[in-house]
Amino acid sequence: MAAESVTNSAGTTGEGEGYSFGSTPEGLRDWLREHRIQEIDCAVPDIAGVARGKTMPAEKFVKLDAVHLPISIFHQTITGDYVGFEEDGQALYAESDLMMVPDLSTIRPAPWASSPTAQVIHDATWQNGSPVEVAPRNVLKHVLELYAKEGWTPVVAPELEFYLTKTNSDPDYPLEPPIGRSGRPGAGRQAYSLGAVDEYDKIVDDIYEFAELQYLKIDTIIQEGGAAQLEINLLHGDALHLADQVFLFKRTIREAAFRQNCYATFMAKPLANEPGSAMHIHQSIVDSKTGKNIFTSKEGAASKLFYHFLAGQQTYLPSAMCLFAPYVNSYRRLVPNGAAPINVEWGHDNRSAGLRVPISPDAARRVENRLPGSDSNPYIALAASLACGYLGMKNKLEPRSAVVGNAYRNDHQLPRGLLEALIAFEECEDLQKILGRRFSHVYLALKRSEFEEFMRVISPWEREHLLLSV
Repeated sequence: MAAESVTNSAGTTGEGEGYSFGSTPEGLRDWLREHRIQEIDCAVPDIAGVARGKTMPAEKFVKLDAVHLPISIFHQTITGDYVGFEEDGQALYAESDLMMVPDLSTIRPAPWASSPTAQVIHDATWQNGSPVEVAPRNVLKHVLELYAKEGWTPVVAPELEFYLTKTNSDPDYPLEPPIGRSGRPGAGRQAYSLGAVDEYDKIVDDIYEFAELQYLKIDTIIQEGGAAQLEINLLHGDALHLADQVFLFKRTIREAAFRQNCYATFMAKPLANEPGSAMHIHQSIVDSKTGKNIFTSKEGAASKLFYHFLAGQQTYLPSAMCLFAPYVNSYRRLVPNGAAPINVEWGHDNRSAGLRVPISPDAARRVENRLPGSDSNPYIALAASLACGYLGMKNKLEPRSAVVGNAYRNDHQLPRGLLEALIAFEECEDLQKILGRRFSHVYLALKRSEFEEFMRVISPWEREHLLLSV
């Protein structure tokens, strides 16, 4: 691949993340030499948000030749099965190769690697250079292009929750909190406790160290309500850039936990008696030319577009739930009084509602979508959430009145399980159109396959309560 064809979606400065080189082999070679990089992880996020790709020597990568992967990487379920090829118009063993195009603005060291290694996020394209429609990063890019045509730029800030657990090699055994520096396992109901964070200070220190070496910026790390449950808040910014950060942070946090002989998990509900883990998304929209928040009018009040965006979220988020809660486990989190929403009511600084409008200056007026789980793919979750708001603004929808008090007293407005969520998404033509028909068909096929496989598993609850009683 010619060097001039290599894209750098954030320009040539790495978005101010601590390095600067042009998208040329010479600039790249200097950066690799400066960091003494020997290997490159060429990564592309799949449907589940798993990094797929190839590792190659740095001297080969610097030539920026084409890297090929089969399209099947976007047809693989979380269990490793391949499905969705009929929906994608080809057979598994007649699959086409796609090209991985490096986004050089995403190059970062991989500080946990045994030898000096860098990682680069790639975009998936067909041989003719057109984007692969089912690739999650391309889905988000498409939604952002729709915003750009209107003169709008989304600004987002994800909040990523996760649990630390003891290592667990046998999935038949429940997970347990790890032992902290006090010699005791983590305890729940310690939200915002500095002492609880300090229990795992070595892991937190490694997260900060790894983040600094990768030019990843952390706003805060806090203790959440669950036992050994932490939350990392990222600074607001460009939606694609923040999705990349979440993708990289998940790998970073897992590696930091491995270094201290424990696990970090982004399962939505890993522990039965503890709250689930979310990926709340703060969203605002600015005028692309002026940089002013279009959610605020000239008089400083909430604008019509703000209410249209809210209405789009209320109208379409229930149909998009399979994108925010992608596994059977995800729906264990979305229960009344479980620190997660059960509806799409909205309220001012109301954490019981699915849509919270935080206290903020007029220039920072925003909507917090509290539905997505930490198990969701950040590219897909951001694309879906912004798509819902976009449809509201384009169709000039009007929201319901703000909820006052406990939103859990209102009706359950969300799907109760994965199969119900898949049906809702399949029946929503507006969302499928904006996210892409091809992506939607493949996504539905993957999730139905995962659901059918889950249904073949007999749980301990069934053996305990049905074995000798029915």
